[in-house]
Amino acid sequence: METAELLRKVRKLEIKTKRLSRHLFAGEYHSAFKGRGMSFSEVRSYQFGDDVRHIDWNVSARTGQPFVKVFEEERELTVMLLVDMSASSVFGAVAQSKREFQIEIAALLAFAAIQNNDKAGIIFFTDEVELFIPPQKGRHHILRIIRELVNFEPRRKGTNIAAALEFFSHVIKKRSIGFLISDFVAPDYEHALRIAARRHELIGIQVGDPLERQLPDAGLLHFTDPETGRTAWMDSSSAELRREYAAAAQARDDYFRNAFAKGGADALQIGTDESYLHALMGFFQRRRIP
Repeated sequence: METAELLRKVRKLEIKTKRLSRHLFAGEYHSAFKGRGMSFSEVRSYQFGDDVRHIDWNVSARTGQPFVKVFEEERELTVMLLVDMSASSVFGAVAQSKREFQIEIAALLAFAAIQNNDKAGIIFFTDEVELFIPPQKGRHHILRIIRELVNFEPRRKGTNIAAALEFFSHVIKKRSIGFLISDFVAPDYEHALRIAARRHELIGIQVGDPLERQLPDAGLLHFTDPETGRTAWMDSSSAELRREYAAAAQARDDYFRNAFAKGGADALQIGTDESYLHALMGFFQRRRIP
């Protein structure tokens, strides 16, 4: 991409997502996440009513008096974006492709993080991790993430969500907020998800296109799998074929929801024909801290 065109696209995405995060979204993000983490601060003498589970037995043994650990809220968060750049994400039967939708969601979350003085990082993946930008603060860092979101060209076409989650669990040691943004057209990621969700607060955002869930009655259609290159002709006028198509899509969605539920992680489904802003705001309002 030419430098001038890249800068124009980066600026356009920055203006749109920064405005949305500043005026409509940052407050919901703040309410949903701030204060959830707790870090050790100090020890002090035990007082009546203290939780016995917080007794520091080592200090108590050395001093001969009971001491408890004092914890404080972690005000600074680390936000990691795991963005699926596989070939299936370029599909789009409405105004935007799934990839364009995912890019805007990732940019919006990145700006929400920086406006709350949090660190943000990103993992681009296909069937392997293709780029990792470690979490940092600051506008320049976020603009680097935005540039990569706009300009990134994946080397490979497949999808391996498990590999992305395993990498996330391995490289990010401090508990963080992980947004996994994908169409989740991939099998066998439940085990890796369960491990990542134990270490981090994980949210899956499934981006789907309406045509992927319901095949129209449009006669003979030629399909190409963007990840494998395999092609096939299908007679969409067949009611049985349309039922099988819808059933396969339902099974994929059920696996996504069940995998996240079993892993104790949050999950959100957004269609490219919907407002991702409204969907995200509603989601964060539901999980707002009391």
